Amino acid sequence: MDMAGKKGSRKTKVRVAHELPKRRRNAIQEAMNAHKLEDRSDWDRSAEWGNTRFYRKIIKPGTMRTVSLPLLETNLGDPWPIPVTILHGARPGPTITVLGGVHGDELTGPSACTHLLSNAFTDLGKPLDPTQMAGTLRIVPIINLPGYRSKSRYFPDGRDLNRQFPGDFKGSTTRRVAAQMWKHLLDDADAIVDIHSAGRGRSNMPQIRADLAHPGSNILAKAFGIEIILDSKPPSGSLRKTAIANDIPSITYEGGGANLLDHESVNVALQGVINVLKSLRMIPGNPNRPRFRMLASGSHWLRAGEGGLLDMFVSSGSVMREGEVIATISDPANPGLTVDIVAPEDGLLIGAATNPFTAAGMAVGHFLPISRHIGLLRDQIDGNRRFLVCGSQNDAVWREETEIDEVAIDVQGGGVDSEWVVSKSTQHQPSDDTFSEPEEENEA
Repeated sequence: MDMAGKKGSRKTKVRVAHELPKRRRNAIQEAMNAHKLEDRSDWDRSAEWGNTRFYRKIIKPGTMRTVSLPLLETNLGDPWPIPVTILHGARPGPTITVLGGVHGDELTGPSACTHLLSNAFTDLGKPLDPTQMAGTLRIVPIINLPGYRSKSRYFPDGRDLNRQFPGDFKGSTTRRVAAQMWKHLLDDADAIVDIHSAGRGRSNMPQIRADLAHPGSNILAKAFGIEIILDSKPPSGSLRKTAIANDIPSITYEGGGANLLDHESVNVALQGVINVLKSLRMIPGNPNRPRFRMLASGSHWLRAGEGGLLDMFVSSGSVMREGEVIATISDPANPGLTVDIVAPEDGLLIGAATNPFTAAGMAVGHFLPISRHIGLLRDQIDGNRRFLVCGSQNDAVWREETEIDEVAIDVQGGGVDSEWVVSKSTQHQPSDDTFSEPEEENEA
């Protein structure tokens, strides 16, 4: 059972639009060509299989157990214990870790993980019935428990956990937490799925972020079963970067926004985790796959050229045609004057601002130009022209891998993981004056 799975054949060739930068495209292709099927005899169903241990607790094959893991090893004060549920299958297989709540105010992960642990998924005969499972699944609904309780992205020392890996048991509070997580949850994983939302003041449509030049992560990203995959080298200190440095396949799922729950984003996360487990043959059934995938390199960020109140006409996931108004900016101190922000070309708004208070230079949207491939979206939008992500409507279907159209898009701009970096945007004022944004500036 290798992360690569089996290759199939197809009567018609999978369409690939070669628009990724040539150097990046070559790096990805060379890495995938060099990737060899791994002979994991310990995953063979005839292999010896017994109890597993987690934080000094024993979990027997075919059972599920929740163990309390302290984020800090202390004798005084709050060690911040978090629940980790281990579903230890009845047969040999990989160890997969699924995380939520690395940022305390992002609720998509905690909600999705909690649903995965409900009776609807774990009872006898259900998708995550451990008596029918191969391998070991570890689900952690909330990592940043103190941040969750205070509705904050950060740990109490003001640091972002996703910039502190692999951590240090003698370092800052958050670095100690990162070290504890790495030791007990990540270091021995065969793959990691990290579920996130957009930060405060914005919302993301469901999307995967992965380093496609890392073969295991490339395969894992496609196994998740959704359309938008953003190729990105992970930021320094991030969980993904540390995992890849240790050759552990790792992907980040983004969907919804901070301090809110988006049903569709949660549903896609649920379906994505199930797809991964089916792809690895840890649970029975065939994984659902989308009609097409878009592999995007880089980002195009639309930013406000003026300040005031931002009135968004569309939300994340909206399919835009060139020249259509995305938002209008007005200023109560200057009544009668407004500025429209319009789509620079045909594309998909994969991230959108939700905070009406804006200033010049603030991000309005994360835009994916798809002029040459807009036809792929036409049969998959609702009445409000929002793209319906595979799995969001419980209507996903199984397809052969070779039945999926795959397009690669090179977007000139900053990295997709550098939060809301500055990029060029097209704005239009009713008087026909045109505004242009400054060149990129990294805010990460």
